[in-house]
Amino acid sequence: MDEALGALRNGSFVLIHDAASRENETDLVILAEKVKPRHVALMRADAGGLICVALHPRIARNVGLPYMTEVYGAAASKFKALAVTKPDDIPYDERSAFSISVNHRMTYTGITDADRALTISELGILGRQSFDKQMIEEFGQKFRSPGHVPLLRAAEGTVLKRRGHTELACALAEMAGVTPVLAICEMLDSRTSKALSRRAAIEYAEKRGLVHLDGAEVVDEYKKWKREEERRCAK
Repeated sequence: MDEALGALRNGSFVLIHDAASRENETDLVILAEKVKPRHVALMRADAGGLICVALHPRIARNVGLPYMTEVYGAAASKFKALAVTKPDDIPYDERSAFSISVNHRMTYTGITDADRALTISELGILGRQSFDKQMIEEFGQKFRSPGHVPLLRAAEGTVLKRRGHTELACALAEMAGVTPVLAICEMLDSRTSKALSRRAAIEYAEKRGLVHLDGAEVVDEYKKWKREEERRCAK
């Protein structure tokens, strides 16, 4: 865990596996503020899943981010397709973490490695600035929607309420003392056409000197960290 926290602070990737009973997937995770085009290229080439940005619920509230299901619910009376595609049958969870998607206003198409790196890193910077204050107007000044970077809103209480990669990544960032805005990407396997197995993900990490964490380990450490934080605040 100490190695993982140090890696996150230094702008290196950390691999997190959620649980065999959940998605049973490993995500590449990196601090959004540290993302460069080469990091986007690596996620695209080595992981292959959807490159998203996970945001702590406090930051999401301060920039006014809704859950996408809330947006669909509000518009469902006008657009029937939104009503009939309600995600009420997710086999591993009760709800989706998806919010809106964005591009930074200084991007061109938004999809290139350089464009996505700019969007992601600027999200990290705005997340740091908005952790303790509302910045909805500033969010709109910097980003437009829809875009090529999907945003994920972590549940209130993060891993104490939901144990998706969104919450696991944010909890890890909290423990590391860094801004809890992170780029995450599922690791896929082109040979099996499925998620990369946990064993293969561990081998990938070992070959590249990266840390691979089990979701349960993150949850256990976060609970300890949270109790210690509460004790400090009570003094």
